[in-house]
Amino acid sequence: MRIVIKIGTSTLAYSTGHLNIRHIEKLCKVVSDIKNAGEEIIMVSSGAVGMGMGKLGLAERPAELPLKQAAAAVGQCELMYVYDKLFGEYNHTVAQILLTASNLRDASQHENFINTLETLLGLGVIPIINENDSVATHELRIGDNDTLAAVAAGCANADLLVLLTDIDGLYTADPRVDPNARLLKTVTEVTPAIEALAGGSGSKVGTGGMVTKLRAAKTVMAAGCDMVIANGRDPDILYDVVAGKDVGTRFIAERKQV
Repeated sequence: MRIVIKIGTSTLAYSTGHLNIRHIEKLCKVVSDIKNAGEEIIMVSSGAVGMGMGKLGLAERPAELPLKQAAAAVGQCELMYVYDKLFGEYNHTVAQILLTASNLRDASQHENFINTLETLLGLGVIPIINENDSVATHELRIGDNDTLAAVAAGCANADLLVLLTDIDGLYTADPRVDPNARLLKTVTEVTPAIEALAGGSGSKVGTGGMVTKLRAAKTVMAAGCDMVIANGRDPDILYDVVAGKDVGTRFIAERKQV
């Protein structure tokens, strides 16, 4: 399979913005093992601003655009250094792709992005994609990495998009406040009723929430790609997700149903 794995900030870093070293080391090990089994992997990684916060000693996500861009510039260097080092230990090469909305709107740049992805995958490389937060202004922003992951999955004709987050999947209510909340195991259509289950934004160092994840699901399902929302606290869950086991919430694209 061709799999896009989106890593949320809360999966990579502590609430301080500093890297969760034990967690990311295991994540890279598991992803490397899945790739060794023959799967093609594309990663969409959040974390640049969050890691920049940690490096710069910022207690909260910057509200001012210049400070946010500075944090992204500092954090992106650290993020790719860590990925390059850890994946290199398992003999895998990574490549960085940074995008803004204008790269996706322009037909020529969009085509170049697809060609680059295909070439990297053909060479056995793991592309690591992020929004170019150090230069993106409001009109150039894609907005969030759930959306970016859905776009990447569509451009790559992926079979599966995995969104690793800090919650087990889509619930009937917010499980952090409602003890009767029930995890939905499968979704075959993102209806208005399903959309109504979405809450607000995510962690204080990230930008995503269930709203963006459901939007991503609609996008990839329309392209015939399945999607899974799963808790990234233990990267071993990726083995079960790839094997099609009953974990998280799986959004099943119409043409994938048997």
